[in-house]
Amino acid sequence: MSIAIEKILAANPATSRGQPTQLSTDPKGERIAYASGKSIFLRSIDNPAECKQYTGHTTNTTVARFSPSGFYVASGDVAGTVRVWDAVEAVNTKGEYHIISGRINDIAWDGDSQRIIAVGDGRERFGHCITADSGNSVGEVSGHSKVINAVAIRGMRPLRAATVSDDMAMCFLHGAPFKFNSKHSGVHKGFVFGAAFSPDGNHLVTVGADKKIQLYDGKTGEPTKSFGEGEHTGSIFAVSWAKDSKKLVTASADQTVKVWDVETGKATQTWKLGDGVSIPDQQVGVVWPHGRSDGLIISLNLDGDLTYFHEGKPEPVKVVQGHNKSITAMGADSEGKGSKLWTGSFEGRVLNWDISSGVGAVVDGQSHTNQVSQIASSSGSGYSVGWDDTLRIIDESANTFAGESIKLSAQPKGVASTEGKTYVATASGIDIYTKGSLAGKLDISDAQPTSIAAHGSLVAVGLSNNAVRVYKADSSSNLAQCCEAKNSTAQISAVAFSRDGSHLAAGNSSGKIFAYKTSDLSIATDRWSAHTARVTSISWNEAGTHAVSGALDTNVFVWSLAKPGSRVKALNAHKDGVNAVTWLSGDKVASTGGDAAVKIWSTSGLQ
Repeated sequence: MSIAIEKILAANPATSRGQPTQLSTDPKGERIAYASGKSIFLRSIDNPAECKQYTGHTTNTTVARFSPSGFYVASGDVAGTVRVWDAVEAVNTKGEYHIISGRINDIAWDGDSQRIIAVGDGRERFGHCITADSGNSVGEVSGHSKVINAVAIRGMRPLRAATVSDDMAMCFLHGAPFKFNSKHSGVHKGFVFGAAFSPDGNHLVTVGADKKIQLYDGKTGEPTKSFGEGEHTGSIFAVSWAKDSKKLVTASADQTVKVWDVETGKATQTWKLGDGVSIPDQQVGVVWPHGRSDGLIISLNLDGDLTYFHEGKPEPVKVVQGHNKSITAMGADSEGKGSKLWTGSFEGRVLNWDISSGVGAVVDGQSHTNQVSQIASSSGSGYSVGWDDTLRIIDESANTFAGESIKLSAQPKGVASTEGKTYVATASGIDIYTKGSLAGKLDISDAQPTSIAAHGSLVAVGLSNNAVRVYKADSSSNLAQCCEAKNSTAQISAVAFSRDGSHLAAGNSSGKIFAYKTSDLSIATDRWSAHTARVTSISWNEAGTHAVSGALDTNVFVWSLAKPGSRVKALNAHKDGVNAVTWLSGDKVASTGGDAAVKIWSTSGLQ
């Protein structure tokens, strides 16, 4: 029996309001690199389900840049560390270098893929120049008095570099070794957010909060001309050159992406995204992938959505949506075909995933305003509960929240749905809903519910007093207690019925899982005990012979009822813990967690 990763439904780029987010593409224009959580994702542009995840950083990542050769990636994090690693498999770390004592905001490679400059917000310095393979110093970054937002290196000799900062200045460096040459501080009238050398090396461009585009001579760093003033109505966060060095593209807080003709200084195309007032539609990053002939431009909004444009086409051709904050809940679609998933995240975003294409779509309508606790589904509808103390119903066919949100009596611990009834566990008991309205309530006085599952007329509840209790529902939505088990020595944290209802699995906060026979809660096995932290989620396969579990110890395990001592493991499946697992169909398992990614696993040789 074995388990292997089949695909990663990647997290989307992490963004910060009022700050640019750097995007990078490889020289062939096939993959895009970006930072999300503590990971860096290298994702296929044409097939977003093809993805590699680099997990070498120990703090939140901020930027990733492909080397001009395409073989390496340099990435930075909030602790001031830069790591250089292999871009093919995203595992072998070539070097780890501590650059500054604060956040790395941007990284640039020289044209030889040998030197890198990393800049950001440090105490003793704002950036440094090093060799990529050894970390040896090849110059210094000086001249700025505030945090540096971006850096660019000219791709050919003579080597030149430029840094831009919150001190409203551009500093020009000569190399190598890189040293300060000149500073231009009166050109921009606000924070400067972006800088880029043209591919032919003749021009340097800078953009910023004053909404203007400034050009410089690529060899001398002298300002040549500016244009675009008054065109963008919000800060310009990012700029990227076309391969021919005759055009460039800008992304702005005014929700627009504009293509510019450099010679005339005129905007040749504008895409407007959003309604003009929606803050999530601010465009905070943009990249024009070289190595392609289709005029593709990729822009990033504040929500983390990647929008694909083709130059000359009036509308976006694709939007790649996903999570960029910890995914806290997951559920399969009610048909149980294993082709679709629901996920909900820490900030309340709910997505519907098509597993084959690897693309998610945000569920329309009024979403949760806080963490999504759990998602359940039955009879063509999804049911989600969150820390905003609401139950929301999802219309699966329309991918939208249906009707009004239902206010709960207390914060929900979980939700389960079966046979037209929806059961919500709260701190005081179980609320029973039919057709979106409260039909009954069961108060539990001797303990607080911690988790809930339902199958047919049976409802299983994990309790804070370490017990598992099973109730039976009658036709008038009353629940009567059937049986109880008190084998656990720690609080029950997850419960799940097998598909036929014959078995019930219960995991606890110390990492142990019990499998019971549902009829009388007698023990089927108590040997599923490899997790070292709280079990967050359990799901059974269709045959009811195996179960998958995830826990805060970052691991995913697949267990066998027939051979309880044998298990297969996916260690470190999700950085910062596994929050949910779902058995899709056949031998496919889905897991998700703190890294905001969904992973599809293939389990083979089940016994």
